[in-house]
Amino acid sequence: METEYDWEKTVRRLEQLLRLKSFPIAFKMAENRESLETTPFLRRPEKRLTLCQMLNLVRNFDWTVGADLKDFMFPSCPSILGLQEVPETHRDGTFRSIVWVATKADGRRFEQSIPRLAPGKYEAVLMAPLVYNPFEPDIVLIYCNPAQIMLLVNSLQFTDYQVMEFSCVGESSCSDAIVRCYHTEKPCVGIPCYGERRYGHAQDDELVMALPANMVAKALSGMEALYRRGVRYPISFAGAEADPLEQFPLPYKSLDTMMAKVRGDGRHLLLGVTGGIGSGKTSVANLLREKGAPIIDFDILAREVVEPGTRGFDDIVGYFGSQVLDKDGTLDRKKLSKIVFGDMEKRKKLEGFTHPAIYEAFFREVELIAGEDPEAVIQVVIPLLVELNLQYLFDRLLVVHVPEETQVRRLAERDGITMEEAATILKSQLPIDEKLKFADFVVDNSDSMEKTREQVEDLWPAIEGCKIEN
Repeated sequence: METEYDWEKTVRRLEQLLRLKSFPIAFKMAENRESLETTPFLRRPEKRLTLCQMLNLVRNFDWTVGADLKDFMFPSCPSILGLQEVPETHRDGTFRSIVWVATKADGRRFEQSIPRLAPGKYEAVLMAPLVYNPFEPDIVLIYCNPAQIMLLVNSLQFTDYQVMEFSCVGESSCSDAIVRCYHTEKPCVGIPCYGERRYGHAQDDELVMALPANMVAKALSGMEALYRRGVRYPISFAGAEADPLEQFPLPYKSLDTMMAKVRGDGRHLLLGVTGGIGSGKTSVANLLREKGAPIIDFDILAREVVEPGTRGFDDIVGYFGSQVLDKDGTLDRKKLSKIVFGDMEKRKKLEGFTHPAIYEAFFREVELIAGEDPEAVIQVVIPLLVELNLQYLFDRLLVVHVPEETQVRRLAERDGITMEEAATILKSQLPIDEKLKFADFVVDNSDSMEKTREQVEDLWPAIEGCKIEN
């Protein structure tokens, strides 16, 4: 069956980032039972089962499963899914009072509290490992431990933040996740109930998140962004009795001090300038400088803080060894880049040596420029501004962009490498579409320099106007 969205790449990346133990489930309510005949590789239960058993066959047995009313053991599951009406023995509270509550009155309240799909609309249910693109799912079910669920929540909240509220009816937890997700069209977290643990083999450490299929890409995008900021699974322990200060990111430790250093008296404007590699950030920055905006270039600062005789130089050589030195005794930045490229731990170590010194040099430059011109528009050129999560330091962001093929060509020409090597380097960076989401101002640098100059001329009054807003 052809699907509009290729789920394999998304699912494999989710599995990698979350280290999932079982398959994310594609879940679909079918209006016609004929769907059971047209879905590839679908298996019908040989015996009458519960919904939680069917879910287990999908996520742990790697099966595609479909069922209609006659495949369910008793009315509880299909009445929740809208495949049949709620029996009278359930509505009057008898069924729940046998085990789960004290009285029939409690049982009636229990049944009335259970979210259900309306009967009459659906005739069957389809479930399959999402990775196989089995059909267009309505929702996706992901079984996780609490840490993984929390990371999913954080990922979904990364953009367009909303508080997430979850509920628990008790037994029949499928209604809390699956049906509420249908009703609200929002992510829902459920605690697997007794039945799902006994018959569906949900483990003691497992929760389940149901989310609309069209939100899975949002979850992955947020998770990728958090990963770049150091928020990952598994979550390492800092130690209950250890001093955690050194383990916090630099801004956490000194945010007020940092903001005071960059803001000064608040009359100047800090404009962060960034973009994809080979996009022409320097050219745009030079045009802005012609308009009166002095430049602070993080690439230049990064070179200055690792010159021979600096602490940064000594720390880097002490850790990486003399292999990173050029013949003249200076750092060979290309060798160092090759070592840390693709190695997250070594890159983090390098950033630990250089970033504090770069920040301090940046603060000094801002203070110097603002001292000479208190109302300056100070542009700060940072290639990895978004990747390093430095947006909070700036009043506005300007993103320079060009088509991907232009980036690859420019990078290959600039560094004397092949187009394939340039494309690999480009893939390691945040896609430009993601950076554009943070932009207050955008410059398309894919045409002539004259066209770029015209855009800068048009933007300049708006950029200067931001000083008044501040």
